[in-house]
Amino acid sequence: MVRRIAFTSRPLGPAAAALAATSAAAVVLGVGHLVAAVIDPNASPFFVLGATVIDHTPRWLKDSAIRWFGTNDKLALAITMLGVMVAGAVLIGLLARRRLALGAGVLGGLGAAVAGLALLRPTAGLAFAVPALVATMAGVAALCLLFVVPAARGGRDGDGPTRRGFLFAVAAVAAGAAAAGATGRFVGSRLRDIGADRSAFVLPRVADPASPVLPEMDLAVPGLTRFITPNTEFYRIDTALQLPSLTRAQWRLRIHGMVDREVVLDFDALSARDAVESLITLTCVSNEVGGNLAGTATWTGYRLTDLLAEAGPAPDADMILSRSVDGFTAGTPLDAVLGNPDALLAVAMNGEALPVAHGYPARMIVPGLYGYVSATKWVVDLELTRFDRARAYWTERGWAERAPIKTASRIDVPAAFATLPSGPVTVAGVAWAQGRGITAVEVQVDDGRWSPATLAAAYSLDTWRQWTWTWDASPGTHTLRVRAVDATGVVQTGVRTTPFPDGATGRHTRVVTVR
Repeated sequence: MVRRIAFTSRPLGPAAAALAATSAAAVVLGVGHLVAAVIDPNASPFFVLGATVIDHTPRWLKDSAIRWFGTNDKLALAITMLGVMVAGAVLIGLLARRRLALGAGVLGGLGAAVAGLALLRPTAGLAFAVPALVATMAGVAALCLLFVVPAARGGRDGDGPTRRGFLFAVAAVAAGAAAAGATGRFVGSRLRDIGADRSAFVLPRVADPASPVLPEMDLAVPGLTRFITPNTEFYRIDTALQLPSLTRAQWRLRIHGMVDREVVLDFDALSARDAVESLITLTCVSNEVGGNLAGTATWTGYRLTDLLAEAGPAPDADMILSRSVDGFTAGTPLDAVLGNPDALLAVAMNGEALPVAHGYPARMIVPGLYGYVSATKWVVDLELTRFDRARAYWTERGWAERAPIKTASRIDVPAAFATLPSGPVTVAGVAWAQGRGITAVEVQVDDGRWSPATLAAAYSLDTWRQWTWTWDASPGTHTLRVRAVDATGVVQTGVRTTPFPDGATGRHTRVVTVR
């Protein structure tokens, strides 16, 4: 017996319409990711939207996101975006339920808008719009399919889709969307196999190795921050929703602008040089008082001052405008680099190739400055210019042009709101003032006198310093407070300020209870 197939003209229910539109939206994301894998991963509609959101999020909201989520801020953004997209898809479904052309038109208009946003990305060419346009056509087709779904006629109500037929069609569309996304990930990884490229990386020969970290520099106090931060624990704050994929063979560094001669280096030419090692503590300008957006690592790379000397900076140049492969820019004071042997183009971190999240295959490291003006990851371009002629990503958003790291200290142990026994209690933490060094740390209990802490041995002016203090704790609830003194004799201020526009100030406190 042959069963007739018909197309429904009866509107779907609200739940079914929302489900259909959500599936169509998934098609947009999946197909967009697949097409972008061939053109450029950053052209994926999801990442275009994410990057646009990051660029235009108000400063107060960005600061709040970092404060709430720390290094998980990208994950929080992605989850939020998916939630907003689902809500938007539900609205499109309800519009399509009233009139299919209306829902399809809204979806198409949003896709065209994303294509336009793609063309505005810093590294975009005309092809950047293709993933969004192709994906939108696929999504509109999926929406129409699910609202005009073929269904087997049966029962007395033969002019509408069976529930089984509709759910089968939704499942097929969703599976197609998932397959497209997975294929896009696979194709992208095959075209840009960063894992294999990193595995084949060989550490360069080091002509000037770093001094070893002695036991007296890294105190064995439980809970105290280790002197060297493992790569897996090093903080990550940047604007990249998707990590750039750049192999060593693809990498080039161009040095140009206000120079005597333009210099272009590939990775082979870079690797032919002798490398150096430096231990440097990095700090993010978004770090709140007592925050953990700071870390120390052994960086292996090539002196920026040597690379710049080959280009011959003009006498009136005062800024290096560095660019990442994804278009991010940072403005570094030229005088912080020239003559500074620890300012590096780094290619390795703690004895291995840079992790992709920390800039593989190459990044900048300039000690003494907050990262947003000095530590460009995935760097491919250094333009010598002037502060009065060019502005970088964060300075365009109101942050300070020159951002020397401020003196800071932190209590690591005891933990906040800990309950402690009375008697001797070890209080310990770290302090830093990169470029100046730490000469003293003092601890205060409640509003009592400031007591000097015992400092671990100093490694260099550009690294943090551990400290400990033994407290004869008495019963009650107490507030512990810490302050540091840098090598210029300046005492860490007690005035509390937010990170904007040039770094937070204030003294870290911990409240504990002693039994």
